[in-house]
This record gives sequence, C-alpha cells and structure tokens, in this order.
Amino acid sequence: MSDAVIDKRQVAASFSRAAGTYDQVAELQRNVGNNLLARLPHAACARQLADIGCGTGYFTRALAERFGQPVLGLDISEGMLRYAREHSPDSLGWATADAESLPLRSASQDLLFSSLALQWCPQLPLALAEAFRVLRPGGCMAFNTLVEGTLAELRDAWLAVDGFVHVNRFMPLAQLQQVLAQSGFARWHCEVERHVLHYGQLSELTHELKALGAHNLNAGRPSGLTGRARLRALTAAYEAQRQAAGLPATYQVAQILLFKGLDQV
Repeated sequence: MSDAVIDKRQVAASFSRAAGTYDQVAELQRNVGNNLLARLPHAACARQLADIGCGTGYFTRALAERFGQPVLGLDISEGMLRYAREHSPDSLGWATADAESLPLRSASQDLLFSSLALQWCPQLPLALAEAFRVLRPGGCMAFNTLVEGTLAELRDAWLAVDGFVHVNRFMPLAQLQQVLAQSGFARWHCEVERHVLHYGQLSELTHELKALGAHNLNAGRPSGLTGRARLRALTAAYEAQRQAAGLPATYQVAQILLFKGLDQV
C-alpha cells in the first residue's frame, strides 16, 4: 500500500467514530484475534509487552490476563483509546501511537501483539522495522492482517455497477510474504485463515462495516451519497452470489509470528 491509498488521519477519525459500536459487531475480529493469541509460543515469558492497534482494549486486557503483566495499549485513534481506558483496569497503560513510529525505546519489549491493525499502515515494512527495533533479542512480534481476497464478493458486485473504488484494498499474499522475508527477523511463520460470514441482506454487511469503522477508506472512492439506482444495481449484483446460508462475505486473514534472534540487536 502507499500513502495515496490509505490516509491515516481518516483511519484514525473513522475508528474514533466507531469506538462505541465496535464491540457490538466485532465477532469475527475477536475470533481471529483469539486465534492469534492461541498461536503465541506456550513458553513465552513476556515482562514488557504492547498491543499495537489496541482499539477498544479487548486483547490488551486478554494479554494482561494471560501473562499476568501490565500491557501498554497503543492506537492511532484517540476515540478508541478513550473507550479502552474507560472499560479497562487502571493497571493498563494507553498511548496514542502510530505503528510506523512507535514511542518505545529500542530493545525494550519482549512481545508485540497486533490484531487486524497493520493493514491500515501505508508502509508495512516500516511498521515491521519499528517492531524489530523495539523488541529485545529473542522477542516475538505476533500480528494478523487482512490480505487480498477479503470482501471479494462486495468488490465484484461493485465492479458490475461502476469503476470507482468502493472496497478497501488489501495486500496480495505473495507481496506480504516478500515483506516478511525482507523484514530482518531471524525466522517467521505465516498461515492464512479463510472466514466466510453470511448475511440476510446487503444492508446488514454495510452497516456492520460502518459500525466497525472499516468501511471504504481508499483514495478513488466516490464522494457524496450513493444513488438509489446504483444501490439497486449493487444489491442485484450481490444477490447473484447468494448461497443457502445467505449473502457471503469472505475474509482472508494472515496469522503471522516473527521472531527476533538472540544474537540480533
């Protein structure tokens, strides 16, 4: 992704607006985050750890419970941080932060965790370089991210209507693997999960994306309201993909572990 594709100021504003509704519709987000938690090394002993893109603090609290240590929640969205602070124990810390410029000392963290946040980074290699910098030798970075193929049904339906960008773009898996291979970590592991959700009506999906703060944030999206004729055309195109369980919405989630070598500084 490039800066022309994602404007982080708009990302921060969108998620701030969604802070009060996010947890109500975030079942998929909790599932894939729990799957990432389950992938953490069982022998991991983390004394200093941070949750990057912590959102409402759901996994910040889960990490604190698992490791019995205070956790620092970092997010670019001040609205999300306010919500997280109000709904979490006082033992947890919170700070406004950009994953591409972490406000952490070099070699200060044992574990970095990030669930469905780094896809909003225009420069993923920079975010991984920052993670490498702040990890201690032997530390681990665990993150998941959406890859190409996510919301493919919605993208295809819009392509039948017009040529505008209506669905967020996500990195192809091959490109992500190349970024991981060039990140400088001693070793890494990447596994892709495919999740297919089903909805009774298209409006259920679009309302959910808005409540999550994850609606279209790409350059090239149309301005103004969507006309009724285009919405009817979109609905018809999506209905052509209906399955017995309902209208499908696919999420391709890459679950990733990165390990800094004991001899890496």
